[in-house]
Amino acid sequence: TVITIDVHSRDVVESFVTQKVTEAADFKWGSQLRFYWQNCPPGDDLVSFAREDQKTCVIRICDWITVYSYEYVGNEGRLVITPLTDRCYITLTQALHLNLGGAPAGPAGTGKTETTKDLAK
Repeated sequence: TVITIDVHSRDVVESFVTQKVTEAADFKWGSQLRFYWQNCPPGDDLVSFAREDQKTCVIRICDWITVYSYEYVGNEGRLVITPLTDRCYITLTQALHLNLGGAPAGPAGTGKTETTKDLAK
């Protein structure tokens, strides 16, 4: 799992360098699933078990934000993260941000269910 995430992170950083991404406001950066250790942002109707003065793990992608709930799911493998996986993550999280659902479509055996489950981890 750690190796899979590290390889993806290396590829993302390499693409940032080649595309000259230097601003935090750049869409290329914002469209990556990011984890921050910070206080829970106020006013986002987020459920957090941390006190207001205590930091927690905040997850962001584009303009979607949630708080990590520290649910133990065991030591499970992860999917290889491809550009298509990233696009699915963006689409599904933006649907959640708009209080909608998401149902990936496509041929059988292409990883739709596994991608959705991997995002939920």
